[in-house]
Amino acid sequence: MTPLMFFAGLLMLLLGADLLVRGASKLALSLGISPLVVGLTVVSFGTSAPEVAVGIGAVLEGKTDLALGNAIGSNIFNVLFILGVSALITPLVVNIQLIRQEVPIMLGASLLLLLFAFDGQLGLSDGLILLSLMLAYTVFLVWQSRRQTQAAQDEYAGEFAPAKPGSWLDRIPAQLLLIAVGLGLLVLGSDWLVQSSVVFAKALGVSDLVIGLTIVAAGTSMPEVATSVMAAIKGERDIAVGNVVGSNTFNILGSLGIASVVSAASGNSGLDVPAAAINFDLWVMSAVALACVPVFMTGREIARWEGGVFLAYYVAYVAYLVLAAQQHAALGEFSGAMLSFVLPLTVITLVVVGLRKPAA
Repeated sequence: MTPLMFFAGLLMLLLGADLLVRGASKLALSLGISPLVVGLTVVSFGTSAPEVAVGIGAVLEGKTDLALGNAIGSNIFNVLFILGVSALITPLVVNIQLIRQEVPIMLGASLLLLLFAFDGQLGLSDGLILLSLMLAYTVFLVWQSRRQTQAAQDEYAGEFAPAKPGSWLDRIPAQLLLIAVGLGLLVLGSDWLVQSSVVFAKALGVSDLVIGLTIVAAGTSMPEVATSVMAAIKGERDIAVGNVVGSNTFNILGSLGIASVVSAASGNSGLDVPAAAINFDLWVMSAVALACVPVFMTGREIARWEGGVFLAYYVAYVAYLVLAAQQHAALGEFSGAMLSFVLPLTVITLVVVGLRKPAA
């Protein structure tokens, strides 16, 4: 029954996130908030709702490694897998605002998390700082939206349109009902997903951290997959990239901030950070965020071959985690071939910078 419980929980998470995004976005539009602000805040945060739900559920179950691994793994998955697949579908245009503002903020959040984690714990004060930064970032986005170009306004207006007058979604009670049902599914789905993930970890002989970094991270990132891939197919390529960057920032500041505060409020000292995460996974997450800077700047486009490189590195990262968890005989050879994840990825991005002229 465990696989059935896992997939049922995942399905409830995805459905709950979709209902929450639909209800919250339509409610925001009904209250007079612009489609651009809805796209930058409600939708980006809504697609990260599964990470928040799983983080809280894992903390309440005493599985803090799962909460941490889910957030870190989702950020790595979002960049390497989602942008990799989306770029293979069509080269992704990168908005200049993402290069100058959103990517540095994502990178700063990643480095801040790495700094907080060095003492082996994300305590109450760390969580409150992360949440305060999330609130400040959201307020800043809303304020900045008033200065957006008309082209950006039009693109988001087309993607996140108000409900048609007279439709059932046009009514505020219906929008509130969607939000309530979505939240309920998120709570139940996260509980089932966490319980079944713990069983998987024990059966496979791996840690909660590894399960969070791989299976759960990929599962909770499905809303981002759907949003970015569909945006790429429809030609809304900067939305495809912006969704990933915004969700990554929220995963760190919001998901881990909330999980840390909930853990402290539950009588614990906070989220314990395993040595494996400090020595490897957090560095990989930071390196991936850093790699976005030169890749995005060169021609302001993620080319298909760059997407292929991103995807290949995600496969290599997961393979390393599996081999390390099982202490496989091939681990030494594999590690030697990779040397490290950060070094080859950095070399590739530096080559890209040298071959292509940065955008003005």
